[in-house]
Parts: sequence; C-alpha cells; structure tokens
Amino acid sequence: MTADRRRFLALAASLPALGLIAGPLAAQAAPQVYAEDGIAIDGTDAVAYFTEGRPVPGDPSITHDWGGATWRFASAANRDAFAADPEAYAPQYGGFCAWAVSEGYTASTTPEAWRIVDGKLYLNYSRRIQRRWNRDIPTHISRGDANWPGLMGSS
Repeated sequence: MTADRRRFLALAASLPALGLIAGPLAAQAAPQVYAEDGIAIDGTDAVAYFTEGRPVPGDPSITHDWGGATWRFASAANRDAFAADPEAYAPQYGGFCAWAVSEGYTASTTPEAWRIVDGKLYLNYSRRIQRRWNRDIPTHISRGDANWPGLMGSS
C-alpha cells in the first residue's frame, strides 16, 4: 500500500469522528439574529414597523442588546417597548429572510422588504424575493417555522 493511499484511508476513517465534534460546534456558532457588525436588522428600528408602518433607521445612541446583537431605535420610547417585550417586536427567524428560511437556509434582509402577518414581522432579502414569498405566505410561514429550529442548531 502506498503512503498516499494510507493517508487517504486514515483521513477517511477519521471523518465520522470529526463530524461528531464539528456538528455541535457548528450548531453553537449559528447566529440567532441577522446582524452585520453586531447591529441587528441593518440598524432599523423594529418597533417602528408596528407603530409607523414603515422602516425607520435607528439612532446609534439609542440601543438595546438582545439575542446576541445590538438593536437600534428611533426613540427611547421604542427602545423601552422593545426591551419590555422583544419577542413582540423582533422579526421572525431572527430577522433573516423569511423566504430563505422557508426554503431551508438563511439569507440577509433589506429593511424595505417587510410585512406584518398576524402581528408578527417578517423580513425578506429583497422586494423581488418578497413578491415570491407573498404568493403563498401561509405555506412559507409554515415551512419557515418548521425549518427555523434546525437552522439554528436546536433540533
């Protein structure tokens, strides 16, 4: 047996053991909230979607840390409302693209591609992707709800 073949066989034999180690580590490293440079949902005020019906940039001096990210708000009142009940205002799927999550992966979002459904905020990668998501919202939400725990490594 050549040295190259022995190395290959030794590597192949060790791959299952590496998977047992790497799997849990990868699951722990999965981000729970879409954040760039630690700032959730591109610095957009999550509460403003509900109160103003539009995306509003958050003020870098008005923040609240939650879910492993810093959230920005346009006012102290919005920050306080979020801090009192973040689950009520935070976008579903940690602010990752709702359509992507329904398809089994995560993607970034843009503040302008949003929709509130049954009192919950959903964001999408782009307006084009949002139009695709809008074609069958109930199915995409159902699939997203089923996929999300596995994407976050908790299933």
